[in-house]
Amino acid sequence: MVYTKQEVIIRVSDPHRDFFQSLSEEDVTLILLRDELYLGAWEEMRLDLESRLESGPVIFELSERIKEDLGRIEDFEEYEKKNDINLGEYLEES
Repeated sequence: MVYTKQEVIIRVSDPHRDFFQSLSEEDVTLILLRDELYLGAWEEMRLDLESRLESGPVIFELSERIKEDLGRIEDFEEYEKKNDINLGEYLEES
């Protein structure tokens, strides 16, 4: 059987696409916010969230959410560096 170039591309597995597709809606939203509000910079997003935590009284649920987001940011940043990719490139496919 002979495949066209497009069929071969479609058939090739992309582990990063698979990883992206396994993310929760919250995870995808975090990546989208990073790209839209922080011009793709995890560092800028992390600094903003940390300053919000340090700026004074924060509702408990909000502070817990910020801490969870900071943990996800760390995980995504590590994944991107380790694999030399930008997860934002997969947003268009979702």
